[in-house]
Amino acid sequence: MKKIIAVISLLLAASAAALAQISVQVPSAVAMDEQFNLTFVVEGNKPSSFDWQCPADFQLVWGPQTGTSSQLSIVNGKTTKSTQTSYTYVLMPRKEGTFQLPAATAKIGNKTVTSSSPTVKVVKSGAAAATSNPNQQNAYSVSGEDLFMRLEVSNRNVVLGEPFTATIRLYQRVNIGGYEDFRVPSFDGFWSQVVAAPQEIQFRRETLGDQIYNVATIRSYTLIPQQSGDLVIDPAELVCVLRVRNRSAAGSLFDSFFQDDYSTIRKRVATKATTIHVNPLPQPQPESFCGGVGKFSIKTMVGRDSLATHEASSLVVTINGKGNLALVQAPKVNFPPDFESYDVKTSDKDGSKVFEYPFIPRHYGDFVIPPVEFSYYDISAGHYVTVSGEHIPIKVSRSESDLQPTGGASQVFSGVAGRDVRNLGTDIRYIATGDPGLQKAGFFFVCSTPFFIILAVLVLGALALWLGLRKMAARRADVAGERKRGASKMARTRLARAGAFLKDNLYTAFYEELHRALLGFVADKFGIEASEQDKDTITARLEEVGVAKADIKEFIGLLDACEFARYAPDAGFEAMEAHYKSALEVISAIDESVKKKRSPRGAAALLALLLIPSVISSAASSSVIPSAASSSVIPSEAKESLWTEGVEAYASGDWSAAREAWSAIVAEGQESAALYTNLGSAYFKEGDLSHAILYYEKALKCDPSYDDAKYNLEFAQTFLKDRIETVPEFFVVGWIRALRCSLGSNVWAAVFLVLLAFALGLLLLFLLGRSSAARKTGFFTGLAALLLALMCLGFSLRLRSDYSAKSSAIVVSPVVVVRSAPDNNSGTDLFILHEGTKVKVLDSVGSWNNIELSDGRQGWIVEKEIEII
Repeated sequence: MKKIIAVISLLLAASAAALAQISVQVPSAVAMDEQFNLTFVVEGNKPSSFDWQCPADFQLVWGPQTGTSSQLSIVNGKTTKSTQTSYTYVLMPRKEGTFQLPAATAKIGNKTVTSSSPTVKVVKSGAAAATSNPNQQNAYSVSGEDLFMRLEVSNRNVVLGEPFTATIRLYQRVNIGGYEDFRVPSFDGFWSQVVAAPQEIQFRRETLGDQIYNVATIRSYTLIPQQSGDLVIDPAELVCVLRVRNRSAAGSLFDSFFQDDYSTIRKRVATKATTIHVNPLPQPQPESFCGGVGKFSIKTMVGRDSLATHEASSLVVTINGKGNLALVQAPKVNFPPDFESYDVKTSDKDGSKVFEYPFIPRHYGDFVIPPVEFSYYDISAGHYVTVSGEHIPIKVSRSESDLQPTGGASQVFSGVAGRDVRNLGTDIRYIATGDPGLQKAGFFFVCSTPFFIILAVLVLGALALWLGLRKMAARRADVAGERKRGASKMARTRLARAGAFLKDNLYTAFYEELHRALLGFVADKFGIEASEQDKDTITARLEEVGVAKADIKEFIGLLDACEFARYAPDAGFEAMEAHYKSALEVISAIDESVKKKRSPRGAAALLALLLIPSVISSAASSSVIPSAASSSVIPSEAKESLWTEGVEAYASGDWSAAREAWSAIVAEGQESAALYTNLGSAYFKEGDLSHAILYYEKALKCDPSYDDAKYNLEFAQTFLKDRIETVPEFFVVGWIRALRCSLGSNVWAAVFLVLLAFALGLLLLFLLGRSSAARKTGFFTGLAALLLALMCLGFSLRLRSDYSAKSSAIVVSPVVVVRSAPDNNSGTDLFILHEGTKVKVLDSVGSWNNIELSDGRQGWIVEKEIEII
């Protein structure tokens, strides 16, 4: 075990000795009357011996002073120990000049380590920079010689495009406490790039003339002139915050103990305007000159030198060297005529500039890409130099698509200028095989009969609910009315008590309760107070409400019988029973008379509510999109059979049979996004790109949110030969359009009805809510729901309007010449379009249509060469 520990210790010591080094810390410039420190720092284990001899040109004032420090760190469970040993000497120069101090040697273990030999410049006395003692300065000693800033350029006489370095440096012999308001030059006429921008300003001692300054680099730039002539770099500015000692003032000896003898001042320093003379480049310039100034080399290579037609590859041109590499433009490449090239991709890599030229060969054969030439201006030689790559042979074989027939079998289209690089392994999505969701062509739920019926039911239901709840609230608040409505019920309750007395044959109690029931009934029903309950008043009130005279007479007779029974002898059970039945009948008769008088008005209102939906339904029956022309109706079984027949034919590769089956469904006036997408896929497999795009567009008109149609349309458009830049739209308009097309018209209409029902419910809360908080919630939330509902309705109507519009078309002819006038005699040929390109139809004259491209170009085209979406 002891041997293992000894071996490990020996290895650690050897490792520490191997990593040992000596660093030197000494100012680069000192004055004759200045003492300075020379410090040697030994990294690693503490040396067993250290030796340094002071040269004769310097006086050893003091030293060496030895210090040792150790640091222990634990990172990710690993313990690391480092040791530093420092040896400090205090020296004073004996004469002026530049001197190289001797190296120091140290022995660590069995290894001897030697330091570098530092150089020190000694200047005359009094030229030393300020030390950290603030007593050496006051508010009146900060002059332009003690603090200034310079813009130092590596070259003031350059040629156009020649890079040079500009460095902003701060010189000081004072104590600076901070910095403010740093303003950099604008570098008008130059391309600029920041090379160094230190976060912390660090000073080091340098000599300027015969003076020593503390110097710091503030910023460093690489500048490349963009125009010839005398270009002026405007000054840079910086505010330095200085803390200086105040001048001594007369006062008590103890003033310095109770007041601050220092002040903070701000001094703005600025560089001088610097003029750079830029010489123009010699003329004439080579055709292959790409703006390079410096010294460069070129290297060319190709990604694949053996490929099939319609496959993609890239030519990579790499420019290396020194100069204005950032401003070098892509050199011109002369591809063979049967190659299609795309936009150049530029990148910077490891001090080089790389240009990638994607290309696709359209025909087979053996081709050669000629050498790529690159010319630049050599500054040192003073003339243009041209370098070139090598000849690159390309072998192109036939692809499978060139060998396949155009009919019956699957054909893969070749993408032409659709994208820079296309993955040839992708394909359109498979057809829809489930329920196609067929509906009558041109039918939309919005503005249809069911839509208006549901809308009317919601509005009228909310209105009826509001009226009902309002009436219930009014009834609860109307005490007299509540008594009136409950009069019959209360009378029957009292009659029930009288009936109980009748069964017990309690003569007096029976008639008293019967009399109380009759008077209570008219008092509650007609609001007759107790003081007014005489027979004449009761008779007049009953006649006023339309009660039959016979019923009035019988009612008054019952009152007389009850009053007579109080003083007459017992008339017997039969008379009591007869009076009881008569009271039941007359109260029911009076109640029915009052109800019949009010019923006609309620019946009329109910009839009006029932007639409103029928009127709306009849009005909606006429709002049918004109495109929904009448056609023969085929049974649902036949439609399902045609749909299934098309799906099976497509699965077996019979594209023509699938197309015919689905086209038969369209001919019968049925449509859906799935049906149109399947038709487009059948056309695509047959090789008819224009009709494939046409039916994908039709699918998106039916339902702009149908993902399969979106994907297949984007995929099919990659094969278009015409690449047309679209005029950009305002981003807000794009967001609204994307939101509108995220759902179909029918879905937006359904969401509108749901939000409308929610808004109506909140409106009722606002109108009938009892608390202020409930009313506020109902108002603001209902208003937001109503606005969202109106937005959904607007989206639904806009999609319906887009469907009925006939302003877009697809070019179905292979090649179409667009002319400036609607005839073949006058006008000129403007441009050529190929099949599948989408155009906007503006106007028509005879058999000619005025069309517009997405980039704004317009022209005239024959009507038969396009088909309306």
